[in-house]
Amino acid sequence: MKCILGIDPGISGGAAIISEDQQFTQVIAFAKLTPVEIADWITSREIFVCYLEGVSAMPGQGVTSTFKFGMNYGIWQGLLAAKKIPFQRVYPLKWQTFMNCRTGGNKNVSKVRAQELFPHIKITHAIADALLIAEYGRRVHHLMVSGL
Repeated sequence: MKCILGIDPGISGGAAIISEDQQFTQVIAFAKLTPVEIADWITSREIFVCYLEGVSAMPGQGVTSTFKFGMNYGIWQGLLAAKKIPFQRVYPLKWQTFMNCRTGGNKNVSKVRAQELFPHIKITHAIADALLIAEYGRRVHHLMVSGL
């Protein structure tokens, strides 16, 4: 079963794996996991593409926070490269617009949208964006395959 991986690379973010046919969905929050545990989780499925949220420094964010966030993003790029998983960067404005959940900074918007689309999963702030990014990737891939 081929799957799409969606990643919200924030320190309190998460990842989601969705199969092409939507028969399988799995999520993970990063809060208390090591990079090794996350790598093991990723290799548990046949992932053919990853959609990694594109990030940049945010105004008003402290130097330490920016550094940690950038390090996390770099770890993800290295991990995906090491696992030979191709990835596409997708910026929040693009995936949020496509998924009808422009947050304007309010994380509850994406949490509510994720709960609508995945009622069988208990949605938290840590996994909401990852699920929506993975679903964005699944839908975009479907459109490309069907030639629409």
